[in-house]
Amino acid sequence: MSKRIAILGSTGSIGTQALEVVREQPERFEVELLSCGNNVDLLIKQALEFRPNAVVIGDATKLDATKDVLFPAGIKVYAGPEALEQCVRMEGIELVLTALVGYAGLRPTLAAIDAGKHIALANKETLVVAGELVTKAAREKGVNIYPVDSEHSAIFQCLAGEWHNPIEKIVLTASGGPFRGKSREELAKVTKAQALKHPNWDMGAKITIDSASLMNKGLEAIEAKWLFNLKAEQIEIIVHPQSIIHSMVQFRDGSMKAQMGLPDMKLPIQYAMAYPDRLPTTWPRFDFTKYPAFTFEQPDVVTFRNLALALQAMDKGGNVPCVLNAANEVAVELFLKDSIGFLEMSDLIAETLETVPYIANPALADLEASDAEARRLSRTFAGRTRTPAWNS
Repeated sequence: MSKRIAILGSTGSIGTQALEVVREQPERFEVELLSCGNNVDLLIKQALEFRPNAVVIGDATKLDATKDVLFPAGIKVYAGPEALEQCVRMEGIELVLTALVGYAGLRPTLAAIDAGKHIALANKETLVVAGELVTKAAREKGVNIYPVDSEHSAIFQCLAGEWHNPIEKIVLTASGGPFRGKSREELAKVTKAQALKHPNWDMGAKITIDSASLMNKGLEAIEAKWLFNLKAEQIEIIVHPQSIIHSMVQFRDGSMKAQMGLPDMKLPIQYAMAYPDRLPTTWPRFDFTKYPAFTFEQPDVVTFRNLALALQAMDKGGNVPCVLNAANEVAVELFLKDSIGFLEMSDLIAETLETVPYIANPALADLEASDAEARRLSRTFAGRTRTPAWNS
């Protein structure tokens, strides 16, 4: 009954919560592979507790020191992105949880799919950057992609038993982030510390900033398009500050299904890992008396330009979502380093989208080149304050 899993990005927010699920369900999951970028100390602790077959670290300079600790425990140690792409192919792995941050998740996810491994996808950027390539590869290999993002998990859960019924539209809910209702003048003054204080969710720094700028919801819309084979006009975004309704599906008869629950990422993580089973938990339960009202409002795409840019990128397609993602990753990095302001992230992303050449039907090599060029240009544009009008 035990499912053998790989967790890519095990030291991050999703990865550590996935290991909490494994810790609470030891008879259901067995860890075969763990990976991290730079947090080797935490990875070593995780490896000694969960005893995977192998670990992969991003920092090759720490390879020998990590081997000294883990080899005596019978755990193989490798370093670098190429090693990770090879290790996800290990015969013992049944499910790969991709919890890497950003573009880094694309190649190992494609390698795992090529090896016939089912995917629990917490790395939305993989489908934002290369949705057509990834979903095509999954179909050809007979691989299932189970969504881990709470919104996409909600859609997935609402569709259980409804696969034969066409979707009229889906509704992705957004909390609105810490700056809901703020003006552009107020956003111009916000600090990194303020942006990192999400009102409902406990997440990593990058996704928390994306949530504050509403870019995260735009990336989720692009991911949903590929996960559920939708057209842009079938995706609606609505702000729901309580974050209890995680998303909804509307069917062609007008009926709607919603998935509800407390804002706890362990639930969608466990659902993806254990699918099709719902495993018993001791986690807190929802109490209606603490939420006497649910409210909904339209997102402000004028104040929060990142969402508008993401939706435009989804409409245009080709390599544009890839460029959007690369520019956004650079913008968030620079904002977290206090190199640019909150509103300047949108300016940087918009100028990059204007500049990188459009490719209608990109191959993987085209996407890699677009990603590299977008990152180079974004750093060049950093600090500029003009606001380009990217409408084409």
